[in-house]
Amino acid sequence: MKKKKTTIILFSGELDKALAAFIIANGAAAYDHEVTIFTTFWGLNAFRKDEHVPVKKGLLEKAFGMMMPRGPKKLGLSKMNFAGMGPKMIKSVMKKHNAMQLPELIDMAKEQGVKLVACTMTMDLLGIKEEELIDGVELAGVAAYLGDASEGNVNLFI
Repeated sequence: MKKKKTTIILFSGELDKALAAFIIANGAAAYDHEVTIFTTFWGLNAFRKDEHVPVKKGLLEKAFGMMMPRGPKKLGLSKMNFAGMGPKMIKSVMKKHNAMQLPELIDMAKEQGVKLVACTMTMDLLGIKEEELIDGVELAGVAAYLGDASEGNVNLFI
């Protein structure tokens, strides 16, 4: 029997939406789906390393890098961000309820074989270098995503 496939485009760089993407991805992987998360534009911030990585960049690329959140721990909320207090509040509630945080969900996805893909075109546009991404992320263009999605049973855009 052929495995079912789930593909997720993570376009948003907001914590709640990234959490939803990884909760769904881990659930689909637990149901034995082949899962791909393709990150583009602001979603790439979920795959950035928390620490600064010294890489050569132009002025505009440096500006983008400074303005965007660095890593899954620094993402804001889509609603009720409250100047950065919203993410702290939601993380506190999650901890109280023993819910996994985004970095843990990303690690679990890797352990389950979820394919994590960063859009190379967006990386070029925003000046994100491969060295700035967490380990285990593949680089590919939209054609690779479309190849996975064309065989997908579930295709989501978050």
